Amino acid sequence: MIQTPDEIPRGKTLALDDGREVHYHDSGEGPAVVFVHGSGPGGSGWSNFQGNYEVLAKAGFRCLVPDLLGYGYSSKPEDAQYTLDYLVRGVVDFIDALGLDRFTLIGNSLGGAICIRMAIEHPARVERMVLMAPGGMEAREVYMGMKGIRSMLRAIFDPGGLTLESMRKVFSKQLHDPSIISESLLEQRMRIAQTQPQAVFATSRVPNLSDELGSIQCPVLGLWGNEDQFCPVSGATTLAEKIPDVRVMRFSNCGHWVMVEHEAVFNRMVRDFLQEG
Repeated sequence: MIQTPDEIPRGKTLALDDGREVHYHDSGEGPAVVFVHGSGPGGSGWSNFQGNYEVLAKAGFRCLVPDLLGYGYSSKPEDAQYTLDYLVRGVVDFIDALGLDRFTLIGNSLGGAICIRMAIEHPARVERMVLMAPGGMEAREVYMGMKGIRSMLRAIFDPGGLTLESMRKVFSKQLHDPSIISESLLEQRMRIAQTQPQAVFATSRVPNLSDELGSIQCPVLGLWGNEDQFCPVSGATTLAEKIPDVRVMRFSNCGHWVMVEHEAVFNRMVRDFLQEG
């Protein structure tokens, strides 16, 4: 079971030029690796990658784990349109404010789609990329038919409001074995979710990026769970067929969170990929 503190540990806060703030964790020294988390009520960099980034930090990398705008402890403007372009711009502004020219990207779900767009728009800056069940591989209607997505939207937009029980139902679809999630993690995410304006989810828009994958220039490692109920596992084949320099692995007995459900294997594979190519 994943044991977590009652609240996300506080890291650092970086002010962007427009007054918005990005909260992030910063660990290790060496080449920069930026972790980009996924969507969902109460989402944050810590809740997605708490079991991963310190391992890579000890392997010789500077690991940066920001909370996306609208998530975690970062700013959550109520009047923003939380489109893919808006979130990408927030991550790029964060990286620019840190003065980083080159970096590796690691992203899951919505974070994976953000990484893909960044690699396409900034090819000279992205050294490598790790994608875990990235969004943006299908038309919107396909995602709306996934059991996990339907469960998440019901929880978010229920007239009675999000509850611990509805959060638990979301995680029952998120993971192949939801028993590994502790009550403390659910409560942790509830605290964050209660600070999120509904605009974060109501205005979310991720286009189908599959036809753009051929322009990605960096080496890519793709990982996908066979039992994913949020992003169709057919996306693994899309990555394998369309990205010029890619290796893709599918995991049995795994849902949407490869980095959590197969933590040790994930950490070893990503470390080797970043160190040896």
